[in-house]
Amino acid sequence: MGRVYNFSAGPAVLPEEVLQEAAAEMLDYAGTGMSVMEMSHRSAAFADIIESAEADLRELVGIPDNYRVLFLQGGASQQFAAVPMNLMKNRVADYIVTGSWAKKAFKEAKIYGDARAIASSEDETFSYIPDCSDLPVSEDADYVYICENNTIYGTKFHTLPNTKGKDLVADVSSCFLSEPVDITKYGVMYGGAQKNIGPAGVVISIVRDDLVRDDVLECTPTMLKWKTQADANSLYNTPPAYGIYICGKVFKWLKAQGGLDAMKERNVEKAALLYDYLDESALFRGTVRKEDRSLMNVPFVTGNADLDAEFVAEAKKVGLENLKGHRSVGGMRASIYNAMPKAGVEALVAFMKEFERTHA
Repeated sequence: MGRVYNFSAGPAVLPEEVLQEAAAEMLDYAGTGMSVMEMSHRSAAFADIIESAEADLRELVGIPDNYRVLFLQGGASQQFAAVPMNLMKNRVADYIVTGSWAKKAFKEAKIYGDARAIASSEDETFSYIPDCSDLPVSEDADYVYICENNTIYGTKFHTLPNTKGKDLVADVSSCFLSEPVDITKYGVMYGGAQKNIGPAGVVISIVRDDLVRDDVLECTPTMLKWKTQADANSLYNTPPAYGIYICGKVFKWLKAQGGLDAMKERNVEKAALLYDYLDESALFRGTVRKEDRSLMNVPFVTGNADLDAEFVAEAKKVGLENLKGHRSVGGMRASIYNAMPKAGVEALVAFMKEFERTHA
């Protein structure tokens, strides 16, 4: 079988052009006679790789000079602890709980201080984003936390919460670089690369300068201090070198596609193909309130678990891979990140129509 349409939520589809470039450079990167996998992270060749990656990311997002870009390890899940460790000066933080990952981050923050859930959508299985225009933000909160795009449940904050002057911290793992963003509205933005940027093993944290500091919680390990990483330009220890190299290639690919404005236009078009069909289908239905739908992760069900399983199995036979929903919710989920071509979504919708015709 050739290349499939990979709808995995992460590790996820990468641009074919990037994979082809990496394949061509596997044995000899830029005349060094070695693979990026083999080279020293202290070498001039790798310095160029990581510096170019940061410069391209800054250009794509429009990251101002007073924000630090950190290429880290441990995934978004490790940042669940790093956030309170680095920011909880008052030992108080407010969390908006809109899915499994926000819930896990909230639970982790409770270890280090008084984490408060000031809004949640768990009452309706995280199928919507709560109204965040006038929340009971704690006067002494060190920050307000969100997971901006909920990979499992398919919801997205299309309007950022009113934090009433408190710093906003956002896990953007599954929507990072899918559309333009004003980074100045965030104190901290971070995301695991394996969904929309690169291979597993890299997490990118963008932290405003004044939040990169020495006065962190005493229990904070040296490796989890953002200042440790910032002072060393993400090279305090051996970084996830090959992953950063691939991320850098994806950044160049995004620039060549026209940047984040172009990606949003493309992503809106792709998502509309699938959502429009779901809205008219008699067999399938989406599970998210329309105004809160994600452009990246689209969960749907038939209402019959056996039929869902049959759909996933039959789709796999025709090269539509990884459509099974997260184990915690079942059903199906199509993750349609930047690198998923429109043709992939068209193939999925065509298969869904045929499946509906034969199972009506």
